Amino acid sequence: MSGVEMPFLLRVELPDVPGSLGRVASAIGEAGGDIEAIEIVEKRHEEETAVDDVLLEVTPGTMPDSIVSACNVLDGVRVIWISRYAAGGNLFLDLEAVEELTANPADALDRLIDLLPVTFRAEWAARVNDTAGTVHATDAAPDDLEFTSIGKAARLETPDDNVHVGARLNKHEIVVIGRRGGPEFLDSEVARLGHLVGLAMSISRAG
Repeated sequence: MSGVEMPFLLRVELPDVPGSLGRVASAIGEAGGDIEAIEIVEKRHEEETAVDDVLLEVTPGTMPDSIVSACNVLDGVRVIWISRYAAGGNLFLDLEAVEELTANPADALDRLIDLLPVTFRAEWAARVNDTAGTVHATDAAPDDLEFTSIGKAARLETPDDNVHVGARLNKHEIVVIGRRGGPEFLDSEVARLGHLVGLAMSISRAG
């Protein structure tokens, strides 16, 4: 809508050295973006790089492509993806998710599913049972999800260009999150999902 700032989420890879984030922030500002929040997604120590999620608002008349171009011309900086972000104008951290689950342990497993899309910047999440199929899901979840035997959290194969990650919830259920058309889930995101799913199960048992 004309005259209204639009929130976007930018995932960017940059050198893990002092000053890199400042250069990216300056480039975003000069291209017409206003940064609201930044979260470190992954640190790649061997490559000496980091991956950050940047929540920003784009001023009216500014094209997101101009922000991508402004970042990509910086030495060692690569925009992985950019998309509109309508999750209340904030980044939702793992700790906040755990706090919500702890507030009502009896509903922790269903509440986990509700929180996962915004926590991981995914489009949907679901709990899938080995006999009953999907038992709880967000609105955008596919109707044809099937139970898959999973040990630790892992990426799941899909027949199209969508990307899914699953984690074992208990003996009979798994948790699956997905993005339509990508981008691929990073190793750190896969590990985080496994950790959060384990915490949710422990919280629900304690309740």
